[in-house]
Amino acid sequence: MNWNNALLDYQHYLKIERGLSENSISSYSNDVKKLIHYLEENKMNDSPISINEEVIQQFIYHSAKSINPRTQARQISGLRNFFDYLIFEDYRKNNPTDLLESPKIGRKLPDTLSEKDIDKIISQIDLSKPEGERNRAMLETLYSCGLRVSELTNL
Repeated sequence: MNWNNALLDYQHYLKIERGLSENSISSYSNDVKKLIHYLEENKMNDSPISINEEVIQQFIYHSAKSINPRTQARQISGLRNFFDYLIFEDYRKNNPTDLLESPKIGRKLPDTLSEKDIDKIISQIDLSKPEGERNRAMLETLYSCGLRVSELTNL
């Protein structure tokens, strides 16, 4: 089995069996294409069946120099999924990405509103209506509980 046939079969599997969108299929395919390009660039003749952990590690190390940790984690996940597919189809017995560790990705802190933004939102409440005081109290309570900006602005 060569890389092009394996990739085409994999794309059909993603579309038909997994029901993924074209964007998802494209993302998964691009991860495999980058590996294929790396192998061609370095004149390596490993097939999808014969490629081993060391070659995959070299590829990941090489690509890590030019991509951020989040992209690297996604790339490892995409390759892991591809080799899981090959195992599922009985082309391989093991997954050469099993021992790869994805980089640790920090969690992004939620955005918060400034005091000026909060005052602006509260000033938009019509206090002349009975619901005005209630709405103001609800907004102040919600903000004091630490809701994210997207949650607060979508009320």
